[in-house]
Amino acid sequence: GKFQGKACILAGSGPSLKVNGEQLKSRGDAPLLSCLHNFHFFEDRGIKPDFYVSLDAGPIVLEEISEGGKLTPDEYWERTRDHTLVAYIGSHPDLIRKWKGPIYFFNAGLPAGDTKKAADAAANFYTFLGSGGNVLGACLYLAKAILGCPMVAFVGADFSFDYDNKFHGWDSKYDEKLGNAIRVTDVYGMKRSTWQSYHNFKCWFEYVACTVPGAYFNCTEGGTLGAHPEGNIAQFTYMDLKDFLGGVLGMNEHVRAQCEDPTTEHRTMLF
Repeated sequence: GKFQGKACILAGSGPSLKVNGEQLKSRGDAPLLSCLHNFHFFEDRGIKPDFYVSLDAGPIVLEEISEGGKLTPDEYWERTRDHTLVAYIGSHPDLIRKWKGPIYFFNAGLPAGDTKKAADAAANFYTFLGSGGNVLGACLYLAKAILGCPMVAFVGADFSFDYDNKFHGWDSKYDEKLGNAIRVTDVYGMKRSTWQSYHNFKCWFEYVACTVPGAYFNCTEGGTLGAHPEGNIAQFTYMDLKDFLGGVLGMNEHVRAQCEDPTTEHRTMLF
């Protein structure tokens, strides 16, 4: 119930973070849920999410803690003591060993097969997070179904490379080779390159926005979430992050001065 009814910000790891990620320091008391990939990016900027979320089961999560950051891997691992992780029960054991802060666990659906049988045999753990197969999806489910946040705002939810074919807001191994990419339309009507898997992810988010009640804001300032060749779907409100923080979450702050001192000549009418 701590965040019940509040607006929640969900941070993916798309390249747009280098444009507006710094503004998350001024989010007030709005909870911030972030993909674990962003750990070094946020640490370097003094941004503290309420939860980091990890879905990947492989060792890739270990290197991404520090990839593109200013500090050494050991320095970043030491800083995890000040953060809370929400981790898939099938996470790599070294992630659990190295993380020094609190950890909450969740289960996730697996397709039928030997992997699912092995997971089912290992633990009867029934707290599931729906994810659409990606960690930002787990953040969305956590925000709405567990924390009770009816309004969510997405940042870093590009689901595509930027115009310079950068995949993150920092230099990463994914920039070296695009591979089998497809061309899709972004929210500005421009063409972007992406992988089919990430295009599938963005379609899952659009399905959720069309079927699950709530308010959805796309504050990524780019990317493909909600975008189609015919135009952007109406289930998302598209705006700059600064306008969301100041005009949606902080609308009342614009009249604070005249409320505290009604004799001032400063006049503010919001509408």
